[in-house]
Amino acid sequence: MTSTSPDPRANRRYRTPRALRVTAPGRLHIGFLDLNGSVGRRFGSLGLALENPTTSLLLETAEKLTAEGPDAERALEAVERLAEADFSIDERIRIVVEKALPPHSGLGSGTQLGLAAGVAASILSGRALPPAKVAALLGRGMRSSIGLGAFEGGGVLLDGGQPVGTARNEHRPPPLLSRVPIPESWRILLIYDPARSGLSGEAETKAMQGLPEFPEALSEKLCRLTLMAAMPAAAEGDADGFGRAVGEIQRRLGDHFAQFQGGRFTSPDVAEALALIEADGVPGVGQSSWGPTGFAVFGKAQAAEEAAEALSRRFAASTGLVFDVVRGNNHGATIQDVVHSEEE
Repeated sequence: MTSTSPDPRANRRYRTPRALRVTAPGRLHIGFLDLNGSVGRRFGSLGLALENPTTSLLLETAEKLTAEGPDAERALEAVERLAEADFSIDERIRIVVEKALPPHSGLGSGTQLGLAAGVAASILSGRALPPAKVAALLGRGMRSSIGLGAFEGGGVLLDGGQPVGTARNEHRPPPLLSRVPIPESWRILLIYDPARSGLSGEAETKAMQGLPEFPEALSEKLCRLTLMAAMPAAAEGDADGFGRAVGEIQRRLGDHFAQFQGGRFTSPDVAEALALIEADGVPGVGQSSWGPTGFAVFGKAQAAEEAAEALSRRFAASTGLVFDVVRGNNHGATIQDVVHSEEE
């Protein structure tokens, strides 16, 4: 039977021109804490937000929906999907993706792009939906709220996972349990391998389904490392204490995921660089999500810069690795009105 209900978007009036710029932070997903699920919830995640790299979008009212720039198609799809789920969202928007996080690198590119486009579209429509609502409507945060937490306010983030047996149509992002500010003195050394990509989409889903049984004892150890070591150390500004906990979490999870990423880390070159950093006495090394991006947590900027310079020289001739030192992000995404529409 064909519905004859009028489309509430059919007679929309002209809107006053308005433009917004959204800048959303990348994030590190340090690891899942409980893939066992015997206590009634699964996943649970630890992560942190980064000041760089970022995703930046310009959105402005327009006569129709268009998108341009890197990853433009995904931004377009996010607004279309949001408008299908919520008829109050006006699709007449021009999207310019000015800068995008590298896709499939472990930095949360899809979530940040979707949230940036969706939240801005809701504001331009006069709705201003909360990021958590946008994430739920876009199907983001199925397993983790680290990306959502990074967008909402940054910091070192801990979420509580999903109830076992949650159906896709009942999805909502896991609850955020803790947000601890990242100390100003800390620096994160990021290691990029542009030649490799982490798992995503169907490949990631199949890998998650094909993992070996996650021992209950391992879940207990990871949760204890998080609650009694990593989070207190972050709250006290203890980079080494935080790093020791993170390094141990990474080793145990890396071994569990090894069959689907070719070892503890997706990129052998990143693994070599991380081993050198760890040998120099920095305990907080690892890979974000499925990688290939690696990271190391430093308590002081000078030490991080010196390590980056030394590694850049060492790997310059043999690999395509890129090293960058960044601050943590404690404010989340920024949304600013743009006075005048920008022309390309």
